[in-house]
Amino acid sequence: MRKLSLFIATSLDGYIAKPNDDLSFLKTVEKEGEDYGYSEFMVNIDTLIIGRKTYDYVLKEIGSSHYDNGQRDVYVITRTERPSVGRTTFYSGDLTELVQRLKSEKGKSIYCDGGAEIINELLQHDLIDEFIISVIPILVGNGTRLFKDKRPEQQLEFVSAKSYETGLTQLHYKRKRQID
Repeated sequence: MRKLSLFIATSLDGYIAKPNDDLSFLKTVEKEGEDYGYSEFMVNIDTLIIGRKTYDYVLKEIGSSHYDNGQRDVYVITRTERPSVGRTTFYSGDLTELVQRLKSEKGKSIYCDGGAEIINELLQHDLIDEFIISVIPILVGNGTRLFKDKRPEQQLEFVSAKSYETGLTQLHYKRKRQID
């Protein structure tokens, strides 16, 4: 069974975006040559799940090759059907069914890069196996919360914590599963 990993950044007060989907606070920890383990993480990924708003932002800021490099399948979760582009599929079906199907297939790990609605739906159905959360030393005060209320309690097991000279701290947990 493949695992689904969340690799995401959040403000210290728990926001992944400021109002109006503003991600500018992420730039406060940009440092030449530092990717906070992203390249190493991506070596073990061959499938990506991402919300349409996050996808559009990355498309505009970085370009489509950031996700679709020809080496992995990309599923953009959207309410509006669009034709596939390269290995990028715009998916408007049931997210839970998609993830369960992808997890049962052969391959490397699956990476979820947001957004909040996608993450919280995955949490509702206990589908996230690993959490790598980079905490940025800023209090943004308002915006899109990483974790929404009214989701089931889930036990996590500590894997590691790493701090960087920019002040970013990266927390790594895996889902603690109950053995029946």
